[in-house]
Amino acid sequence: MSNTRNFVLRDEEGNEHGVFTGKQPRQAALKAANRGSGTKSKPDVIRLRERGTKKVHVFKAWKELVAAPKNRPDWMPEKISKPFVKKERIEKIE
Repeated sequence: MSNTRNFVLRDEEGNEHGVFTGKQPRQAALKAANRGSGTKSKPDVIRLRERGTKKVHVFKAWKELVAAPKNRPDWMPEKISKPFVKKERIEKIE
């Protein structure tokens, strides 16, 4: 039995676009961070609203270019982009 949850990406104005799924908000935030362009010195702010609730999970997100694992498949490049997120807070929508 899968208990995946849906999280909708929001911008500062409250417009919603893009749905990311995961069992936890952090899992969905990592997926969203991999599409972003933030760096460690200048991270993106990701706001994910859980569908069916009025909670908005706010994360700082960035990605770095790291070496691929030693047991990587042949098609995988030697450097891959790895996402990082740090939870900032949870906001309530009125």
